[in-house]
Amino acid sequence: MQTTEETIKSLFARLTGDDKHLAAATSTLDVLWVLYDRVLNVSPENIDDPDRDRFYLSKGHGPMAYYTMLAAKGFIEPEALDTWRTWGSPLGMHPDRNLAPGVEISAGSLGHGLPLGVGTALALRAQGRDARVVVLMGDGEFDEGSNHETMAIAGRLGLDRLTAVVIDNKTSSLGWPGGIATRFATENWDSTTVNGRDHDALYEALTREPAGRPQVVVAEVLPVTEGSAA
Repeated sequence: MQTTEETIKSLFARLTGDDKHLAAATSTLDVLWVLYDRVLNVSPENIDDPDRDRFYLSKGHGPMAYYTMLAAKGFIEPEALDTWRTWGSPLGMHPDRNLAPGVEISAGSLGHGLPLGVGTALALRAQGRDARVVVLMGDGEFDEGSNHETMAIAGRLGLDRLTAVVIDNKTSSLGWPGGIATRFATENWDSTTVNGRDHDALYEALTREPAGRPQVVVAEVLPVTEGSAA
């Protein structure tokens, strides 16, 4: 009988042909597993429940790990992974919410995920719902000005059901003094930096009480290959 790690690896291996974004995908596997296995209140059974947690893959140009997790958790059939990158497949090079069950937003254009997360968090607050919104981002996305505007808005409004998880593999073109966590903290976010491969550290950071502020968990993951993109 396969272990969980063996199952994830075998599912991931069914997705081939996108070597360019392989590092971007593998850097998110650990975070995605912790979120879907231990943190998020979302499953195939409550996929349409308005009180479910929302997961937004802003880092949508490396979806292999995301599709793997959706298959591992029963949102899509494992056989669907074999159709990736073929004509008519529901699994595109960027996730499409209209085609793939469990996908909350169509992603791939950097800088869109966090603004969408803020809008959703505001809507859920207005409805009196306690659901969480978690946005997974790459460090390269912070070259987009929309993220910095969104950081400021979320911090000022105290959106404490919003969490940003940033995969930091030191490939951002611009950067800023003090790093990613400091940039968020300046805008009144609760900021934590952890080893992005350490499941227990990720779990602890992702389940902290928000104390009236949005949260960011910076998950440091070294690039798999030299010069790989975030």
